Amino acid sequence: MLVWTRRGKAVVLAVFALVVLVVFVAPFATVGAAAFAGHWTGALPSDLGFANLGRALSGEQAASLSVSLQTALLAGAISLVLGTWAALAAREAPRWWRRCTDAVFHLPVAVPSVAIGLGVLIAFNERPLLLGGTKWIVILAHSVLVLAYAFSAVAAALDRIDPAYRQAAESLGAGPVRVLCQVTLPLLLPALGAAAGLAVALSMGELGATIMVYPATWKTLPVSIFTQTDRGEVFDAAATTTVLVLVTLTALILLGRLRGRAALR
Repeated sequence: MLVWTRRGKAVVLAVFALVVLVVFVAPFATVGAAAFAGHWTGALPSDLGFANLGRALSGEQAASLSVSLQTALLAGAISLVLGTWAALAAREAPRWWRRCTDAVFHLPVAVPSVAIGLGVLIAFNERPLLLGGTKWIVILAHSVLVLAYAFSAVAAALDRIDPAYRQAAESLGAGPVRVLCQVTLPLLLPALGAAAGLAVALSMGELGATIMVYPATWKTLPVSIFTQTDRGEVFDAAATTTVLVLVTLTALILLGRLRGRAALR
């Protein structure tokens, strides 16, 4: 931006391209190549094939993929409902209460996910709320972790909505419920779609808190990838990671299309 000469711009672009290549492209390319590799003893992988991907899409890994999808969808839905409700409530609250709400809902972002997992494990491992050893403790941990992002997205969208829309509806005799359902929520649909996509993506890749609370019957795909890597099954872990990335991107694309349709409406 502050470089005016053609040579200077070329140098800046070359440095930027090199950083992107090393930091972003190379790791993904390496994982993608390892997913098809049978051996990798030289500069390039050898014995390429689909055996690793076949194992990643069958048996225990397929079950873990299903667990991750269910967990992400449930945690995303829970965080979206709670985050939207909290953002709407905070909007009408006094400023000091709004600040307290912001601090509480952003707390999971400020602390390590392992601390969240340990806190959930301790808090919900005794009666009357005994969730330890069930899938619900994993879903709860994911919901807590992604709730901050859903709350932030909806709260930011609420700040951008012109209050004239609500005032016009109220002047025409619409009650609070009708204003919420027919004015506010339709205007929030693009933000809700973005929040849902972010929540699902974060939940699909979450490991720190999950590894603290998951039972053997509810193992997510990142936990399976960690287990494979720990056992030295690098190529299988790369194939499972590739599946995880592709499924997450597919979910984001589908949610992005829904968000685009909502924006057009």
